[in-house]
Amino acid sequence: MPGTAVIGLQWGDEAKGKIVDLLTGQHDIVVRYQGGANAGHTVVVGDKKYKLSLIPSGIFRPHVQCVIAGGVVIHPGAILKEIETLTSQGVAIGTNLMISDRAHVIFPWHHLEDALFNKVGTHEPIGTTMRGIGPCYRDKVGRSTAVRLGDLYLSDFKKRIESIIDAKNRMLGSLINGNGLSVDIPGLDSEFNSDRIHKDYTEYAEHLRPYVADTTDYLLNSVDADQRILFEGAQGLLLDIDHGTFPYVTSSNSSGAVISSGSGVPARFVSKMVGVIKSYTTRVGGGPFPTELANDTGQKIRDRGNEYGTVTKRPRRCGWFDAVAAQYAVRLAGVDTLALMLLDVLSTFDTLQICTAYERDGRRINAFPSLSEDLRRVVPIYESLPGWADDVSGIRKFGDLPVNAQNYVKRIGELVGKPIEFISVGPDREQTIEMSCC
Repeated sequence: MPGTAVIGLQWGDEAKGKIVDLLTGQHDIVVRYQGGANAGHTVVVGDKKYKLSLIPSGIFRPHVQCVIAGGVVIHPGAILKEIETLTSQGVAIGTNLMISDRAHVIFPWHHLEDALFNKVGTHEPIGTTMRGIGPCYRDKVGRSTAVRLGDLYLSDFKKRIESIIDAKNRMLGSLINGNGLSVDIPGLDSEFNSDRIHKDYTEYAEHLRPYVADTTDYLLNSVDADQRILFEGAQGLLLDIDHGTFPYVTSSNSSGAVISSGSGVPARFVSKMVGVIKSYTTRVGGGPFPTELANDTGQKIRDRGNEYGTVTKRPRRCGWFDAVAAQYAVRLAGVDTLALMLLDVLSTFDTLQICTAYERDGRRINAFPSLSEDLRRVVPIYESLPGWADDVSGIRKFGDLPVNAQNYVKRIGELVGKPIEFISVGPDREQTIEMSCC
């Protein structure tokens, strides 16, 4: 069974959705296995632009089964809204979508905890999207106050909710009153009413009932039947909870290490890893960013690349391509081939820079530091390459790119150490150079 995974190799927002959409045609099933609605994918098909948060990018291919597996955390209202939006855009959603009954559920108290803890213990805000995802994962690990999607259909759901709300009201009330923390989220109360929450979530559950299933059993049966499965990663490897720039990371393993535990499919069935990188670097929220350009050049990249969050609309921090970070990510994820995205954004720059090493305390280093505070102290060492003025968005063959663009792509491949399989020169699925075809 040819199982393929698509993993972002930077701080997220690498345009993974486009690559998943391209590869979906070669697969029977697309699986989202981690993260929550803080991850946004944009897919452009013709003159239509679709924005996704939880639903796999394969939803635009009618023959493909889309699966949201147990490693994902879900706010039922958010996914129902996403389904409604896509349906209004003419996307057919029915039996082609399955949601795991093992997926953990986000509740209003998770949003409150997100707001309260965002600034605690760090030099700067972590950069959470305030969607309750990290606190939901925290409850999942803690177990006693966790609720899975399948629990919403049990006869004791109301009793369970009442017990959790009682504990949360006392804990969060003490935290707010005892530490002078403020809550300023429109529509979010600092105390929770069990009757109202039970009513809301029971209604959510009924609307979601047609989609809820034991996806682990379904995927294992699919493996036995030699179905082709595509695993869709969310966020980026440098945001991995264990291997990223901790604590300025997401709350799940975005490196691909969790494909097996998040989906239930044994790791040996993933035969190919595709790593997705931008032709420059971005990140959102707090944390170190060695190649950041807090100047007019960074703003030019932001404007040309429309670097604003798919979900949050937050402006992304922009900088030159960091080959040190990319090589670290490639090795950690076990990447086989690369997809280089948004090459068209760099047209019109006279000179481009690639970070090939760091300097820290007067010494050159080639390894990506394990501690964020060490990464914060590094100075990038750049290699300059000439840019190009031509618009490349209409080019479909590598040899037709401007020579300087070809050299830039080749240099990234050399530095990162893996072959580049796809080059994206625009948001539409057709604006792609497939190197195997050239």
